[in-house]
Amino acid sequence: MPDRLLEVRALDAHYGDFQALFGVTMGVTEGEVVAVIGANGAGKSTLLKSIAGAMRSRRDAIFFAGEPVGHLPAHDMVARGIALVPEGRRLFPSLTVEENLLIGGQLGRPGPWTLKRVYELFPILAERRQQIAPSLSGGQQQMVAIARALMSNPKLLLCDEISLGLAPIVIRDIYARIPTIVAEGLSLVIVEQDIVQALKTAKHVYCLQEGRVALEGEAGSLTREKISAAYFGV
Repeated sequence: MPDRLLEVRALDAHYGDFQALFGVTMGVTEGEVVAVIGANGAGKSTLLKSIAGAMRSRRDAIFFAGEPVGHLPAHDMVARGIALVPEGRRLFPSLTVEENLLIGGQLGRPGPWTLKRVYELFPILAERRQQIAPSLSGGQQQMVAIARALMSNPKLLLCDEISLGLAPIVIRDIYARIPTIVAEGLSLVIVEQDIVQALKTAKHVYCLQEGRVALEGEAGSLTREKISAAYFGV
């Protein structure tokens, strides 16, 4: 059985007095694709931010490669091998495609992902490498955001709403790259509102509803009816 790479244990998260997560527990094994689904405001993005170190939590609320890391800031999480593709892409608008990608590799973690390798994964980015990032289409910008995260050579890649606002053909194109990414030894957590896409892509699914895990299980064993009921809290 593959080793457990990530463990989230009874994670709470707050924005001031507002509590966004209530005792969330989940896990990701090495080489696994996990989907976290739920409606807007369910706590999906907060969960990823907590795992990535953008929001601090209890030291023992998050374990990565067997080590407690819940107290660590984001730059330490990246150094350990966790990379986040944030909702909205968050590219550096004054920089070119290639400059954005090079920033992702600043820590120099060893691994398979280089400029050459990410250009092979997304050939259109090689063609547009000298363009300013905001001049690209939405789908191409999303590719830059994913490639920038891969340049840090993570063990765990967190993708927050990578299909949001994109045309279906672009979404299919991006998701078609996931098997290649995982084949390089990565584990993947995808936050997704699209239930069908989540079930197609992930091995394991967690459904959040109002900051709590309402349903979880192997993707192949969950019916759309069960997921819909948990998704909408009915």
